[in-house]
Amino acid sequence: MKKALTAAGIALLCLAIYTQITIFAVPPIGAVPDGRTVIMLRLNKTNFIDSADAMCVRIQGYVSLLCRGVTMAGVVNATTILARLPYSETIYLISTNGETYSH
Repeated sequence: MKKALTAAGIALLCLAIYTQITIFAVPPIGAVPDGRTVIMLRLNKTNFIDSADAMCVRIQGYVSLLCRGVTMAGVVNATTILARLPYSETIYLISTNGETYSH
């Protein structure tokens, strides 16, 4: 009984994290030369693992400097950032389904 309650608690915690948090990759660009990985509260347009480039592709079908900048600014201003971590290329590639964009 105790193990079942523990497993249920862990499952609920994982579900809460998955539905309430976004891991957002900011690749190295001019304004952020080292890049960042940001843990933030989830917005209605973000996925669990996301990036500005992935959002641009979902919204308009391609990545541009303008879309990348507007998306990053909009996301940062619209949510609460819980943690700022070093850039993770793995997180970025997961968000873009393995694609890289150099704009």
